Amino acid sequence: MPKLSEYLRIKEAAAYLGVCEKTLRNWEASGKLIVYRHPLNNYRLFSIKDLDALIRKTERSSCRA
Repeated sequence: MPKLSEYLRIKEAAAYLGVCEKTLRNWEASGKLIVYRHPLNNYRLFSIKDLDALIRKTERSSCRA
C-alpha cells in the first residue's frame, strides 16, 4: 500500500468532495468509488487520486449537459 498521506478518511474525503459521509458509503456500495482499508484499524480510506478523478469525470459530464 502506498503512503497513508495519499489517502483521506471518510470524513476528510466527504469534505474534500463537498458531500456527506453517507453519500461516500453509497458510492462505495455501488462501485462508484474504490475504498481501501487502514491496515491497523480498518477505517475506510479514499485515495486522493481517485477523488480527483471523480471530480474531473463529474466536471466533464456536467459540461456536456
